[in-house]
Amino acid sequence: QVQLVESGGGSVQAGGSLRLSCVASGYTYNYFCMGWLRQAPGKEREGVAAFYPADGSTYYADSVKGRFTISLDNAKNTLYLQIHSLKPEDTAMYYCAADPFKSTGCQRNPPNWGQGTQVTVSS
Repeated sequence: QVQLVESGGGSVQAGGSLRLSCVASGYTYNYFCMGWLRQAPGKEREGVAAFYPADGSTYYADSVKGRFTISLDNAKNTLYLQIHSLKPEDTAMYYCAADPFKSTGCQRNPPNWGQGTQVTVSS
């Protein structure tokens, strides 16, 4: 069973940076995709970034392009999300997600989730 544990969230001022981490366990082969989603109170869940290990391709939501960078360290089984130039509208719970077998993908309704890490950005 896939387990995902996020860390790295926190409270920062606008313009600041954070690096979120997600340690994955329970599956020893390449995932079809791994990604990050976020959800703010009263808003729909949004897929912000995804990584596809087979070819190294990435996906970013328009709202985060140029500020967020997703990467995967296979040796550490850890997915990262580097965030720069944080904005108050980035405030949300950030969830790590994974799809081992190309079922529902990582951008909207992934089959595996972590517990989330809170990011709060003050103006």
